[in-house]
Amino acid sequence: HYGVIATRITADVFSSGGSLGYRLKYAYVNYTPKGSPVTYRMGLMTTPWIDWEEGLWDYRMQGSIAVDRNHYMTSSDIGVGVDGAWNHDQFNMQVIAMNGEGYGSAASPGDQHKDVAARFSVRLANTDDMGSRGGLRLSAYGQYGKPTAGGTRTRLLGMLSYRSKLLTLAAEGLLARDSSTAGTTDSLKNGRLVSAFGVLHFTNSPAAVIARVDYVVPNTAFPSATPEHSNTRIIGGVSYQVTPQLRLLGDIDWLTYSQETLSAAKYASKAQALFQAQFTY
Repeated sequence: HYGVIATRITADVFSSGGSLGYRLKYAYVNYTPKGSPVTYRMGLMTTPWIDWEEGLWDYRMQGSIAVDRNHYMTSSDIGVGVDGAWNHDQFNMQVIAMNGEGYGSAASPGDQHKDVAARFSVRLANTDDMGSRGGLRLSAYGQYGKPTAGGTRTRLLGMLSYRSKLLTLAAEGLLARDSSTAGTTDSLKNGRLVSAFGVLHFTNSPAAVIARVDYVVPNTAFPSATPEHSNTRIIGGVSYQVTPQLRLLGDIDWLTYSQETLSAAKYASKAQALFQAQFTY
């Protein structure tokens, strides 16, 4: 009669200074009024874009998606928000007011400066996948806020995607603008990111092929006094679904930079051959 209340608590184990640390990643409560397409949420919660795109890509086991890996967005933050879906997910959205610093930031929860972010997705054509990410979809994300101690943090992202039971294809572009007034002078960075990926499932087979390309320009003002060079990441691999709970993945992760010389840390992680396993329960 009154609707549904649900909660989620998820822990995050991470590496810190050569040892493992423990922190909360999600700790929120949902309320969905009876018969309503809208859910209200508050707490340490999923942000609008990353969780949604990871569900489309479906290979978080390989590594985080481009906007997360390059630190343009956070997957969880303290806030309040609303999400909803209409006409069997032909249109879905999420809007949130959040701290903006992210669950893993030393600056969280920050100061009085907050962020507002929203994602909208519409299905333009149907396929045999009628879920929240299925079909031919046009999706958009926007974020505006101020980091701790002042400045600007804006994000604009657009994506065109196609998903059926056999094939997933997606391409996205991000414009980012960041500045900080915490120091003696105002610093401004205009970042650009383009990412495209695909997943092909073989018919009547548990095997699939994945591919992804990310191109990132951290600062379009390059060259500058503190230049940040563009980089390109290429991912390719083959996965095998052993059971509904176990997936195996063998892949190559190749990262190249526009600069000619690399630090020892960047050079060490430039090319990787990976064998990964995902357990779900």
